[in-house]
Amino acid sequence: MRHRLAIFALLALACAAGVSAAAGEQVRRGNLEVTFNAGFNPQALPRSRPGAVTVTVEAGIGTTDGSRPPALRSFELQLNSHGRIDAHGLPVCRSSELQSVPTEAALARCRGALVGHGSFRAEVESSESKVPASGRILVFNGRRHGHPLLLLHLYGTVPVRASFVLPLAIQHRGKHELGTLLAANVPLLASGLGSITSMKMTIGRTFSYRGRRHSYLGASCAAPKGWNVVPFFPFARGVFDFVDGMRLQKTLERSCRVRSSS
Repeated sequence: MRHRLAIFALLALACAAGVSAAAGEQVRRGNLEVTFNAGFNPQALPRSRPGAVTVTVEAGIGTTDGSRPPALRSFELQLNSHGRIDAHGLPVCRSSELQSVPTEAALARCRGALVGHGSFRAEVESSESKVPASGRILVFNGRRHGHPLLLLHLYGTVPVRASFVLPLAIQHRGKHELGTLLAANVPLLASGLGSITSMKMTIGRTFSYRGRRHSYLGASCAAPKGWNVVPFFPFARGVFDFVDGMRLQKTLERSCRVRSSS
């Protein structure tokens, strides 16, 4: 079954590869600062039929005074309603298969459902200093109550080995321009003493099903007749809620062009 969803998530979840948070757009409130960036590849797309794409999304969380930022409680990606996700025939991974296992075990159990990858960084506060943590992210195709779902498996080896699963629910809000929502609640890290400081994900793959080639993410560049470019349209908004009640959000505008062979 094909589900319509904003392409520019995904990751856009967009976050093609190589987009850096340092080059992203910043939003600040008090001493809290969030950098948000996303992109898609290729940028030249068919005019009317969906073309295969990958999307990369990246976020950085920090403070202007160097202190540990508050813990992220939840985040939401509001995505442009144009685009498509096609998971028809793609294996589905269950959250229970990913709990408390390292990256290699997660891949062994759910490799067929893999649709993306990435990395994360965090800070854990000890009695004497801030301890940096880092690890890998795997993104799997999932389902919940018959609806599409993304499962993010995060596994860190520094400073200690630990894993958790972050379900990313996919919702739709009618005819809104940013009408596709990907939302997740973030569990407390280190009993509230840990804070995620950056995440980056690239999502997209092609696969075969019943002799036909499918693209997990597809999109077109719907330029008006006589035009070959769609400039500066809203395609993604990141909303970040923190445990101290702070909320920061940023909307990104991007452009696309019609592929010459279309």
